[in-house]
Amino acid sequence: MTTWHTLWDARPGWLNTASYGLPPRQAYTELQSVLDQWRHGSSDWKPWDDSVGRARAAFARLVGAPAADITISSTASQINSTIATALPERARVLVPDIEFTSNVFPWAVAADVESVPLARLAEHITSATTAVAFSLIQSATGERAPLADIIAAARQHDTFVIADASQACGWLPITPDGIDALVCAAYKWLMAPRGAAFGYLSPRLRERMRPLAANWYSAPDPATAFYGMPLRVAGDARAFDLSPAWFCYVGAAPALELLTTLGVDAVGAHNLALANHVRAGLGLPPGDSPILSLAADPARLAAAGITAATRAGRARLSFHAYNTLADAERALEALT
Repeated sequence: MTTWHTLWDARPGWLNTASYGLPPRQAYTELQSVLDQWRHGSSDWKPWDDSVGRARAAFARLVGAPAADITISSTASQINSTIATALPERARVLVPDIEFTSNVFPWAVAADVESVPLARLAEHITSATTAVAFSLIQSATGERAPLADIIAAARQHDTFVIADASQACGWLPITPDGIDALVCAAYKWLMAPRGAAFGYLSPRLRERMRPLAANWYSAPDPATAFYGMPLRVAGDARAFDLSPAWFCYVGAAPALELLTTLGVDAVGAHNLALANHVRAGLGLPPGDSPILSLAADPARLAAAGITAATRAGRARLSFHAYNTLADAERALEALT
């Protein structure tokens, strides 16, 4: 096992990253420094804004995409709502029957939505399917979407592929190949403050989208776009940027940069090893997700010092870079 946990100040037994991730010490320190500047008025905002560029570049490296294809926002649902402007009238969007509402409601407002089991998404894509929207990792159970099958079927029918990476990016190696939009709320596995979100937008999707939230930050040069007409928006994904919540990105930048240093492959292997240690101790086969969904008594877990969540009537445990073998053993003791 690694000694990565020394880079965090995580309380033992925190197995709830699928709800929110814990900041690395460097991210917390940088954020506290900027909050002190804000408190005293001892800094201009421009150094804080530099964190937005750092975070955008780090996210681009994490998903293997050009920074010019990355938009920044505050929530996944806001990015999805803007993506929905690319849908034609009477569009049909296919979603899993169990899917987080931030990746359902934006489509339900703009299109006709059909839902099917996650494992059967690919076989239900037809020439009438405008887009298929799904989470790479299902938040309640940790189930992986059959991404390769979905992409293959979507290519056959010229269907947009819209993937939510909020429960995947940070531990699961991801590339945008075959994906038109990859949306990620950064407060979970990316360990950023809530209020930072990222989206990869493919050029073919962007050409059909409208920047309905256009603002000074979506201009080619925000520093020259403080006032008045004419309308000017960037020629890349920055056209869809929201004006950033600076402090969220001050915390996001060092967290994402640390992940690029540790390596997503290594972080994923670490997380899976801990989750599978628990599975093995319970007599379960190995899994391919660091999220465990178990029939367990939440009160018993809490009494053992385990912080987990309850989703779909089951206990949800989730392991990340700051967790240790001791956390896994503590969970096993409470579960057996």
